[in-house]
Amino acid sequence: MKANDFRKMAEAELKQKRDELTQELFNLKFQLNTGRLENTGKLGAIRKDIARINTILTESRG
Repeated sequence: MKANDFRKMAEAELKQKRDELTQELFNLKFQLNTGRLENTGKLGAIRKDIARINTILTESRG
């Protein structure tokens, strides 16, 4: 997702989305280590989305 899409979301929604993405990242890392992950680019995309959400949450606190 784009940062603007995340900025339109409420803080509670952002935290929920971050938790979902963190769980998905865990599952993808597990698949990577067991050799079942085909699209490794998805790992980086999810990590970046989590970072975007964390940045937006930090900005909103300040």
